[in-house]
Amino acid sequence: MTDLDQESVALHAQLHGKLEVKSKVALATKKDLSLAYTPGVAQVCLEIAKDPQRVFELTIKRNTVAVVSDGSAILGIGNLGAAAAIPVMEGKAVLFKEFANVDAFPICLDTQEADAIVSIVRAIAPVFGGINLEDISAPRCFEIEAQLQDLGIPVFHDDQHGTAIVVLAALLNALKVTAKNFAECTVVFSGSGAAAIACARLIRSCGATGLLPMVGDIILCDSRGIVHKGRTDLNPYKRELAEHTNRNGRTGGLSEALRGADVFVGLSQPNVLTPAMVRSMNRHPIVFAMANPVPEIMPDAARDAGAVVVGTGRSDFPNQINNVLAFPGVFRGALDAAATVINDEMKVSAAQALAGSVIEPTPERVLPEPLDKTVAQRIGAAVAAAARRTGVGRPRK
Repeated sequence: MTDLDQESVALHAQLHGKLEVKSKVALATKKDLSLAYTPGVAQVCLEIAKDPQRVFELTIKRNTVAVVSDGSAILGIGNLGAAAAIPVMEGKAVLFKEFANVDAFPICLDTQEADAIVSIVRAIAPVFGGINLEDISAPRCFEIEAQLQDLGIPVFHDDQHGTAIVVLAALLNALKVTAKNFAECTVVFSGSGAAAIACARLIRSCGATGLLPMVGDIILCDSRGIVHKGRTDLNPYKRELAEHTNRNGRTGGLSEALRGADVFVGLSQPNVLTPAMVRSMNRHPIVFAMANPVPEIMPDAARDAGAVVVGTGRSDFPNQINNVLAFPGVFRGALDAAATVINDEMKVSAAQALAGSVIEPTPERVLPEPLDKTVAQRIGAAVAAAARRTGVGRPRK
């Protein structure tokens, strides 16, 4: 246990958690009580019953997100269950409030059955304006999110899409730094879990949104090598990507995938990327090595091998690829637009706004600092505009 670990445990023990509930109204007189509760509140209930959309006007639903987890994939630790997930979900709620003034609450479920999670989220959804799924293992995270898209409020698995938005933003600025063309660039992924698949999907979708050109090519690598159409061991999510990526039908492993590639995106294991592999890439390679706590290659080794832009998931190196840069602003915009879903156009717009937060990108700075509180405002405005533009936002009173 490090000093930081000990300090964090002491902080949580001292505060007994990081959240509290505060009232927006004073209860100093009997009239105050009558307005906030009985008898006055009965009329508020009747108004919502007559017009269900008024729930956004008359209750906390307008600005409230549930942070839902089953504790099956907590950070990089693993499956620790619902109770052990509470500190992370509390922390997520703190970040929502601090960066985007979104009221979020941790909902940690003592079940890891996908159908049960879907049923529970459906049952609690009337209170919330959005659902942030968190630390749910693959492939159940795909199934759960897909089944909840008809709730009429945004459902967003941050481990997938928050990561994808920040990676895309970092990539856009790294391409500026290296003078590479998005439409000609080949992106290689090491890893095929939820985050890697979501990143690949979002980068591939850029062309369809009309906001960016189609990327040159994407090659996904899992523990058995390059994902390609000829493999018979692919799950449905990898098979879907195999149909639309690796256009030249490459086979082999990571070293074969990286020959002549422009970008490495690591969401896999420590030390799988060697300096020789970096040297085999196209001129001015971009390396995002995000395995935690030990990346696929250490930044100094990547730079020594020729990488121009290097990012990791760690705070002690430049270009930290951190989800806190995305999810508060994404939900801020979705809530402001009363969006029913978070679509690809909203995600790409979020990535563009995040990239645009760095006025002059450099090799050491392709993303803003995680503590920059202006970022969520920029992303929120871009996401709300995209929601309205694509018809998934609703008018608000």
